[in-house]
Formats: sequence, structure tokens, C-alpha cells
Amino acid sequence: MVKELTAERLFGILRECAGEEEYLTGSESALDVEFTELGYDSLALLETTARVSQEYRVEIPEEELADVRTPAAFLKTVNRLLSVA
Repeated sequence: MVKELTAERLFGILRECAGEEEYLTGSESALDVEFTELGYDSLALLETTARVSQEYRVEIPEEELADVRTPAAFLKTVNRLLSVA
């Protein structure tokens, strides 16, 4: 059975890795807002990627996330990797 990364879990991991930042974090409307606008820098995203990779037991190559700028894009990429894992 394939696990799926949900928006709720992604925002939970982001908060754990970088702390609560912006007013939208965790809401559906935040899915299409760029990480930088939500207050998350590249270090927070690296840590989040490592946590997701470990928790979901999926390899997430750096090049897969090179153009990922929003939580929605992150979810789409990770869930695609999970579906083929």
C-alpha cells in the first residue's frame, strides 16, 4: 500500500523543521503560495525533504525538486515518486 504525503502532514513537517511562519501555513490557500512567501528558506526545504524522505521511505533526488516553488508542487513531486517506489 502506497502512502501519500498530505498537505496537512507537509505543513506539519515544515512547522517542525522551521517553526510556524506565516498566517497561511497549513491552509488550503497556502498550497499555491511560494515557499519563500510563506517564510521558508532553502535550508528549511532541505530539512523538510530529508524528513519526508525518511518518514515515507522514498528517495527524493535534488534535481526532482530544483524547480519546486510551492507546497502543491512539492506534494505532486513527492507523491509521484511514492507511486513508483
